Amino acid sequence: MMTYKELKQNEEIKTYIVRADESLEALGYTEHSFAHVCRVADTVRYLLATMGYSEHEVELGQIAAYLHDIGNLVNRIDHSQSGAMMAFRLLEKLDFAPADIATVITSIGNHDEGTGVPVSALAAALILGDKSDVRRSRVRNHDVSTFDIHDRVNFSVTRSTLEINPDRTELLLSLTIDTQYGTVMDYFEIFLDRMILCRKAAERLSLQFKLQINGQPIL
Repeated sequence: MMTYKELKQNEEIKTYIVRADESLEALGYTEHSFAHVCRVADTVRYLLATMGYSEHEVELGQIAAYLHDIGNLVNRIDHSQSGAMMAFRLLEKLDFAPADIATVITSIGNHDEGTGVPVSALAAALILGDKSDVRRSRVRNHDVSTFDIHDRVNFSVTRSTLEINPDRTELLLSLTIDTQYGTVMDYFEIFLDRMILCRKAAERLSLQFKLQINGQPIL
């Protein structure tokens, strides 16, 4: 099987990631290019490796993370499903085993709130990696006076960490928010569904999800 590191060198896939992000930029969305997908892949590795999953499963999880947003090339709506179908074709061309393709596209097809369900450990890890990537550097709009709520919330987050406790019973998402740009209520207005999905995803990994903002426990 091609490794995650090897897959990252594939020029065809790089093109799809770049072009998908260009579509989102045209729609006014935050960054969804290499910085995002690679950060999600790193988080997926951390979660799965820490919880004792095999290196093979970790690799598949990272591959799913790298490919998870290519469906935005087709349309933002239902991008998880279109992305899963694109990943199916790409991985089939690269001679991945059917079982590995199934694992990856199941994760991609279930990563987004609204339709996503943590049906597997890898799907759960992808959900958590994706939804925890909230940070100032994802905001493309540099005119604070024209920020919408998504810009305000992402720009307000100056630090974000996702950490499993030593007993491997809890998963803490800790955010530092600059309230000059966004409030805790702003965060929940757009991220409540995502946090509910994160709770379900953490449970799939046998973890209790906790959220802390500016040092205060929220969930």
